[in-house]
Amino acid sequence: MSSEPLSLLGWTHEALLKVLARADHARLKALAEALIAGLPGMTVVENRTGLVMVPMRDTAQGTHFHLGEFLMSEARLSAGAHEDHGMRRGRDLEAAMAMAVVDLAVSIGHAHGDCAAFLEAEARTRADADTHTLRRFEATRVDMETF
Repeated sequence: MSSEPLSLLGWTHEALLKVLARADHARLKALAEALIAGLPGMTVVENRTGLVMVPMRDTAQGTHFHLGEFLMSEARLSAGAHEDHGMRRGRDLEAAMAMAVVDLAVSIGHAHGDCAAFLEAEARTRADADTHTLRRFEATRVDMETF
C-alpha cells in the first residue's frame, strides 16, 4: 500500500486500521457502499472467518501465554497493484469486507474527503466511549491503606 494517500489524510496505516476495526458496523457498511462504485476492477481475494490466538505477556514474570481464541472475520480485496484487507471481531463478513473497501479506497486515493470525515468521526466516537468506560471503572476503584 502506498503511504502517499494516507499521508494526505494525516493517518498512518496502523491508525486507520485501528479505527476501522472498531467502527460502527452500520456506518462502516454505508460508507463502503458509497465507495464501491468508484473502485472499478475490484476483486475479492479472500473472505473468511476463523479463530485467532490472542497472545499476552505476564508482566510479573515476563513470560508469554495465549489468553484464548477469538472468532474473527477477514476480507482481502485487490484493485490493480493494490491489495488491502479488513479484519473484525466476530462473524460479520460484511463488516470485514466494508473495512477492506475503505482501506482500498484510501490506498488508491479515492474519496479522500469522505474517508477522512468518517475516520475523524469514528475516532472521536471511540475515544468518547473509551473515556466513558474508564470513568465507570475509576468510579469503582477503592484505595486501601493498611498499616
